[in-house]
Parts: sequence; C-alpha cells; structure tokens
Amino acid sequence: MMETIAWKNNQVVMIDQRKLPLQETYVVCKDYRSVIRAIKQLVIRGAPAIGVAAAMGVALGALKIRTKDRHRFEARLNAICREMAAARPTAVNLAWAVKRMKRVAAEAGLQPVRPLQLRLVAEAKKLLAEDVAINRAMGRHGQRLLKDGARVLTHCNAGALATGGYGTALGVVRSAVEAGKRIEVLADETRPFLQGARLTAWELMAAGIPVTVITDNAAGYLMQQGKIDAVVVGADRIAANGDVANKIGTYMVAVLAKTHKIPFYVAAPLSTIDASVRTGKEIPIEKRDDQEVTHFRGKRTVPNGVRAQNPAFDVTPHRYVSAIITENGIITPPYRANLRRILTADKAGR
Repeated sequence: MMETIAWKNNQVVMIDQRKLPLQETYVVCKDYRSVIRAIKQLVIRGAPAIGVAAAMGVALGALKIRTKDRHRFEARLNAICREMAAARPTAVNLAWAVKRMKRVAAEAGLQPVRPLQLRLVAEAKKLLAEDVAINRAMGRHGQRLLKDGARVLTHCNAGALATGGYGTALGVVRSAVEAGKRIEVLADETRPFLQGARLTAWELMAAGIPVTVITDNAAGYLMQQGKIDAVVVGADRIAANGDVANKIGTYMVAVLAKTHKIPFYVAAPLSTIDASVRTGKEIPIEKRDDQEVTHFRGKRTVPNGVRAQNPAFDVTPHRYVSAIITENGIITPPYRANLRRILTADKAGR
C-alpha cells in the first residue's frame, strides 16, 4: 500500500497523481498555498485525501505565522482556513477537516501560540491515522456484501490514493481479498482524467488483485452480458436523504446497475455525510477547465472552436443506492432516518 500523503520535516509530501502510472514522483509543499495548488491541480484528489491535505495545509500555514500575539495568530489562521476551504467545493471532507482544525484552535483557550501550532500539527497527523483506521473498518463491514468470485465494477479511484491509505471502495475489495475471497475488478477508465485507467489499475496491480480496465461506455454492455456482479464506488458528499455526489459518470453507472438488478454500493466515511444538505440538488458541482476535455497531455483532440462541458461530479439519487458502507456499519434504506440514527450514535459515542 503506497503512501498517498505524509507530514515530513514540517512539510507536506504527496505522490503526484497526475504523473501516475508512468512516473512515481512526489510533490513537496512548503507552505499552505502550495497545498491549495496541489488540491486544485489534482496532484492529490479523492474526498478523504484532500481532507487530510487540507488539515495538513492548515497546520503548515499555522507554523508559518510569525507572531506571539494570540489574537493576530487567530485572525491569520482564520484567513488561511477560508482559503483552504475554497480550494474545491464539492467534496465535503475538505470543509469538514478545516472546521476540525478551527475547532482545535477555538478549544485551546488562551494557550500560547507555539504550543497551539504544535497542537495543530498533531491534529493533522491524527486525522491521517484516523482515516486509515476508518477505511480498514469500512472494508471489514463492506466485504461481507461481496461473494467469493465476485466481479466488481468501480468508477474513478476510491483506493489508497484517494484517502490517507487503504481506500474506501477499494478498501472493501482489499478486505474481501484479505478474507480469502477471489475478487476481480473491472475499472471504468473515468474520463476525462482517467482515474480508473491510471490510478485504480495501478493500485490493484501493485496489490496483486486482478483488474481489467474498460471504457466508460462499456459498463452497460458488460452488465447486459452478466459479467458484473456488484458495483462499489466512493463518494465526495452524501446528502441527508442519501443522495450521493461522486465523480462524473457515477449516476450513469447507478442507473445501469438498477436496470440490470445489480447491487450498487457506496463506501464512504461518516465525515462524507453532510446532514446540512437535505438533498443532492443542494450539492455544489465543481466545473473544471474545458481543456481537460478538449486536450490530452497538452495536445488538442477536438476541432478548434468547439466548446466543451466539464462537470467534475454528478449526483446519484438515493433510490439507486443499495447500501452505504461506513466505518460504523452498513446503512440501508430508508436513508434519511438511518443516516440520522448512525450520525447521532457516532456523536454520542465520541
């Protein structure tokens, strides 16, 4: 299992996911703005992973604040948090992580600046460790849904690269394999950034798990042929009613799965559930640069003057979701009541 992101020598080091699978290189962020750039430019991506990156970016920014005055420190820290929270709008884990870092500062009372800076660094490291543990717990719950010999379709990358380590959707696959099950993965290539073809395939090859890459528009054909037994995807935000925002193309896969009576599972930590959002219609959808669609590796692939649309995410209505896999168990319909129940129980247990 590769190291997606790490705190080393008061710097944030992350594997450059834009270069995979051809090059395994790392980006070193020495200040919080370089973390923001890395998030925006997809050096690091995946909701849990950018949550970890945001926490580390805030900690890095806090270390660079040169004042002993607590009020000036907090003012500057709040400005850093605002910039970090705006890096990408759809994945709720980023905003959740920033709020958690702000809460640490608020709860520190009148603690001097230097101890508070170290406390923020410790909290960012803790968030990373928690993410890996959460993913493993999620995998243990989710693997029960996969039968021995299952052929599992994934969309985008929801593995170790999209998290602090181990993975959400791929964590379920890893856990099933560790339980002795024979699992084969079919990975949608996931246009236009090819997270499935480049990242999911690379991860699974490294783990020795059989994987086959398919074009996004081949999923329906393979379902029709009876060659897919289950779909497992991650999520960037889950609304209170169970609607799921995930990488563009997920909705299409969910509709196909429903039509072919194939279970469609979503694996996501509780931090991805946004109880303040009633339905998926309220989830902001990030629009990215047209050149991600019109160009490939810097070369134009469509005629000059042709416009493109490049939404980064879509929303799958809850009626297409068979179950939501979390670190605290598997949630089934009715989602609004059951999501509220599991969030309340989690809060009470903390």
